[in-house]
Amino acid sequence: SRRVRIERNKKMSNTEVKANPKYKDHLFRKIFGGENEESKRNLLSLYNALNDSHYENIDELEITTMEEALYIKMKNDVSFLLDSYLSLWEHQSTFNPNMPIRGLMYFGNLYDKYIKVNNINIYGKKLAKIPNPKYIVFYNGSSERPSIEDLKLSSAFMNKDSSGNFEWTATVYNLNKGKNESLLAKCKPLADYMELINRIRSAQKKGLKFVNAVTEAVDSCIKDGIMSEYLSDRKSEVMDVVITEYDEKALMEGFHAEGKEEGLAEGIAKGRLEQLVDLVKDGLIKVADAARKSGMSEEEFKLLLK
Repeated sequence: SRRVRIERNKKMSNTEVKANPKYKDHLFRKIFGGENEESKRNLLSLYNALNDSHYENIDELEITTMEEALYIKMKNDVSFLLDSYLSLWEHQSTFNPNMPIRGLMYFGNLYDKYIKVNNINIYGKKLAKIPNPKYIVFYNGSSERPSIEDLKLSSAFMNKDSSGNFEWTATVYNLNKGKNESLLAKCKPLADYMELINRIRSAQKKGLKFVNAVTEAVDSCIKDGIMSEYLSDRKSEVMDVVITEYDEKALMEGFHAEGKEEGLAEGIAKGRLEQLVDLVKDGLIKVADAARKSGMSEEEFKLLLK
């Protein structure tokens, strides 16, 4: 999965769309995990909303992309000393009960890097101090879930263990309507993002095809001043990302449910081409871009259009 990771430490220092069932996750990462000024402000706003902090200087953020994961750290040691937290965020549109064990593995790697970079001796007589972990999962899938829930590693143990001696926790925030309104109220970028997702869902419920539902939702958000600048500047990109990811999600779920694994790749490719053709015909992307995304030459794609 694509993850947004935040490392608060002075020393620890968009790729081609691939088959990924979490279309909202990909859009989430673009809005909050980009290296541009707007994304950094969005990310800092969400961090402040979660932690009741008031950081304002986005120049203190450093973002590095590693294997599709985003590591974001603060340059200055003042904020590190104030917080002393090592935070990791993930976003999911499908509920996954295995987040604690995944978090345990993630943080194992993060702490290993932290110890090496800071030359910490974990074999000496002095107690080595490390940042507190904060593992947050943002969920906005269609399944009914609590507003906030703590997933415990011990739930996966084969033998029941209530001692709490071996525990790792993932705190899941449900972003759907009526679940965490106070968090959304404190972070406008997050509220706007969820408004776009909710408008797409509402348009679908009216019977619109997904492409049309996305178009209607994006246009209405621009008209109503919801992420209007972001969506206006990146309309074709947002449309392409959301439609592609959703289309692949539906195809994967359908084929897995029916056990038709052999037809999965072919089905995705066909659905992808159909979406690209629709996007070109609607004037949302250029022929050259569509051809590149399809793996075809521009001449071949023009023949396909005819």
